Amino acid sequence: MTDEWRRYEVSDLIDQEALEIGDGYRATNAELSPAGLPFARARNIGNGFWFSGSDVDYVPEDAASKLGKKVSRPGDVVFTSKGTVGRCAFVKHDTPRFVYSPQLCYWRSRDEDLIDPRFLYYWMASQEFRTQVYSVSGQTDMAEYVSLGDQRRMHLTAPPVAEQRAIGHVLGALDDKIDLNRRMNATLEAMARALFTSWFVDFDPVRAKMEGHDTGLSAHIAALFPDHLVDSGSGAIPYGWETSEIGKEVKVVGGATPSTKEPSYWDLGTHHWATPKDLSALSSPVLLETNRKITAAGVKKIASGVLPVGTVLLSSRAPIGYLAIAAVPVAVNQGFIAMVCERRVPNLYVLFWCYRNLDYVRSIASGTTFAEISKRAFRPLPVIVPPAPLLTAWTDLVRPLYDRMVTSARQCESLTGMRDLLLPRLMSGGIRIADAGRAGGRLG
Repeated sequence: MTDEWRRYEVSDLIDQEALEIGDGYRATNAELSPAGLPFARARNIGNGFWFSGSDVDYVPEDAASKLGKKVSRPGDVVFTSKGTVGRCAFVKHDTPRFVYSPQLCYWRSRDEDLIDPRFLYYWMASQEFRTQVYSVSGQTDMAEYVSLGDQRRMHLTAPPVAEQRAIGHVLGALDDKIDLNRRMNATLEAMARALFTSWFVDFDPVRAKMEGHDTGLSAHIAALFPDHLVDSGSGAIPYGWETSEIGKEVKVVGGATPSTKEPSYWDLGTHHWATPKDLSALSSPVLLETNRKITAAGVKKIASGVLPVGTVLLSSRAPIGYLAIAAVPVAVNQGFIAMVCERRVPNLYVLFWCYRNLDYVRSIASGTTFAEISKRAFRPLPVIVPPAPLLTAWTDLVRPLYDRMVTSARQCESLTGMRDLLLPRLMSGGIRIADAGRAGGRLG
């Protein structure tokens, strides 16, 4: 730490009106609705914010307008203060407004000539902040919790604001590129999902032919679609297509956890070993890395062994529904249904079939402690199998999109590594901005 850095008491910054700290709104169920501003909970906080699907509640716009400070503002730094404590996110200028729930706290710079908002975000990702959080978060027998009083008693060490802004700029540029890649991947995934739904769920090209309309496809691809539907016994499907069971079209396997008390299974492990948690933080359905590695001796304790690149992974419990395609050879624990796609249907078709059928998969899950879908229950699930030339044509269109997602995900992994290397050094004063540029050049 250089002499230019100064230690501030958070309570003093609040008293000086340089910093504001607050928690979320305690909404009742009656105050929530299907539309309005998202009501952000801890599960919506990660690498930014995400609000999608049926697990999001909303606060009506007219009610949210009365909540004042408990509605997000650009420059806010948010962190989870209850349950899974310590996840942080930065509210950018283009982040849609949302309402803070009681699981969240926000820190808001009110004097940007003293505390730069983006620097504040990276400080809250630094060791100084996290050490203070974890020293108070487990003080009760209940779930982990960091009170507003605990936060006010913290301290913050920062350089002059010009260097704060420079640090925020360097780290922010990396995060902005990571965010851009993730947004691009979300767009690519949406495109692939839309094409799957059009061809294999709604049968749009078939229906267009039935009605005498142009399919909008090239003549070669359009010729692969029939011009009428037939009854399959479980619904209408295009003529010449088949109904089958997913367990007949892919090899469905599970995994295991070798004894964690046996060092020979884990120490110096080189094989990727995945748990559902490894998929929980993915922004794209691409698995490149796992938190733990396993040895060859450990692999021998897993009946399914090391699964090949291209295996589709579906978390089968706690929770059901994380999905990814393995971009590296990987062994898995017992929390997966893994699908090795070596038969008629390719892995990208299987991935989007899984997305389409997740609600049904969850509905047939069972279990007293937590919901789980067994391999026995999964294998008979019905799947439509189009003719091979059509599957090839679809894969030829979608594979480049997915390959771009993999490339982008790899770049995100590299950028994240660079950011994580620079952050503690910059936030401790261990290196200065000019040095960070040289370090970034060596890492790039």
